[in-house]
Amino acid sequence: MLIRKQFKFEGAHIVRNCSSQRCRENIHGHSYIVEVFITSDKLDDGYMVMDFCRLDKVKEFIESFDHSYSLWQNESPDLKTFVYRYNRRVAEIPVSPSAEGYALLFTYVIDKILRHTERVNGEGNIQLHAVRVHETATGYAEAFQEDLKLARFQLKDIHFSEGIVAEWKSTDWWDKLLEA
Repeated sequence: MLIRKQFKFEGAHIVRNCSSQRCRENIHGHSYIVEVFITSDKLDDGYMVMDFCRLDKVKEFIESFDHSYSLWQNESPDLKTFVYRYNRRVAEIPVSPSAEGYALLFTYVIDKILRHTERVNGEGNIQLHAVRVHETATGYAEAFQEDLKLARFQLKDIHFSEGIVAEWKSTDWWDKLLEA
């Protein structure tokens, strides 16, 4: 069985090395919709794949990008200095912040979150099926489990500014993922 949970965030970025001059040369933003698809081989004691409230860490992770600047780690030192100087919320990431980059990054992290989510209500073999990131009303990118082979990064390559981390309820969930 498959379930879907939708999240939203507003974010800004530059997508270097893309075809569009506007996107590769200008800071711009989008209203993103992120859809997370989860499967299980059985239903829990409440006849659910997984109670949506158990996705609180997924929500906190995605909300880390809300009203944040997504900074590709390969940006120039000048731009990095500027971004950190004038933005309290910065997510420095190891992929270009395209819809495809987000889909792969989110799949990678959400997969880890789900693997470390304790089963408390008779849940079955819960697995992340896909993450779909809508960058515009007409376009999205979707990453699946098999796309994780494209990930050329690790969790430790993702850095959240103090302005983001300070808004988390706790850093325990992130620290545990980094240690795993």
